[in-house]
Amino acid sequence: MTFCPELSDDLREVRDWVHEFARDVIRPAGAEWDEREETPWPVIQEAAKIGLYSLDFFAQQWFEESGLGIPIAFEELFWGDAGIGLSINGTGLAAAALSSNGTPEQIGEWLPQMFGTPDDVKLGAFCASEPDAGSDIGSIRTRAVYDQGDWVLNGVKTWATNGGIANVHVIVASVDPSLGTRGQASFVIPPGTPGLSMGQKFKKHGIRASHTAEVVLSDVRIPGSCLLGGKEKLDARLARVRAGQASGEQAAMRTFEATRPSVAAMAVGIARAAFEYARDYAGQRQQFGRKIGENQAVAFLLADMATRVDVARLMTWRAAWMARHGRAFEQAEGSMSKLVASEAAVWVSEQAIQILGGAGYTRDHPVERFHRDAKIFTIFEGTSEIQRLIIGRAVTGLPVR
Repeated sequence: MTFCPELSDDLREVRDWVHEFARDVIRPAGAEWDEREETPWPVIQEAAKIGLYSLDFFAQQWFEESGLGIPIAFEELFWGDAGIGLSINGTGLAAAALSSNGTPEQIGEWLPQMFGTPDDVKLGAFCASEPDAGSDIGSIRTRAVYDQGDWVLNGVKTWATNGGIANVHVIVASVDPSLGTRGQASFVIPPGTPGLSMGQKFKKHGIRASHTAEVVLSDVRIPGSCLLGGKEKLDARLARVRAGQASGEQAAMRTFEATRPSVAAMAVGIARAAFEYARDYAGQRQQFGRKIGENQAVAFLLADMATRVDVARLMTWRAAWMARHGRAFEQAEGSMSKLVASEAAVWVSEQAIQILGGAGYTRDHPVERFHRDAKIFTIFEGTSEIQRLIIGRAVTGLPVR
């Protein structure tokens, strides 16, 4: 089977349905919630009412046979607004961590609780980063200690989307610090568990409608059943590591690898929104007696912007298709998609501001917000430098550091 970027009728229908919601509900609310810097609960609830924010929708698109269901839906949501889009999709990272590392029983128990119902919306949060462990995931200090059938967690997580306000938290913690990343595991923290609290809520440059905060864990005691994958599997993996054998993928890295094309699709949505706005503006704005889009300088810039958007989308679709069909990322295609899409979003949104000139620098037009929102994509879930490191190792076969 070869990759063919032709969309089925079902995918076109999904794309158009999500685009409609993004156009009519998300985009008109983008500026308000960016200014408020609050979780847009009314918009999430509207998404839940139509089935867009739901376990069923995420599952259907995640398992869609071509692998393009999630990228197509995410592109449209983030075309509407990145902050609101991330508020709707933020639970997806926790859901991916649970699905990648949990047992069928754990998935069946906790996944529905991450979404709730249209009348009682819930959120999920994936917590890996720490104040001293961002790109260096091996430096995680949050500790999980086994105690008479329970696990006790202590530490501080940071940069957590939905952190502290989520119903269900998935925490990456170290069970054996001497083993680095190979001594880590993921845990579900049930709602209402004593000892978990929200620390600092961050005021951000962009994606302001998405809640980002610290999560503080102080003697958080959870049942043994909350260890994703189960203790037997963990013990077997740790035994292999201590014996000098391969341990398999690390829990946090498995989650990030699975979601890279999805994150790339979000960046594509921002890039497309910025390009389309600048294109339409250039077709209307007149200077020196003609539309500015008639000037080669502007037209050539729009040509480059359109090209970068399409390149980013095609690389994202390829990576998503490969992942869905079990094709190994031998050239780090997942990282390639995230790198190209995130940097395209930053560059395209910056050029959109340039085309609008002084007007683009004001909040009278959304391109300045697009640019602020885009920047985080070169940073979170693996910086551009980390993506290049991964790609460099893949293409050279050398231990690049």
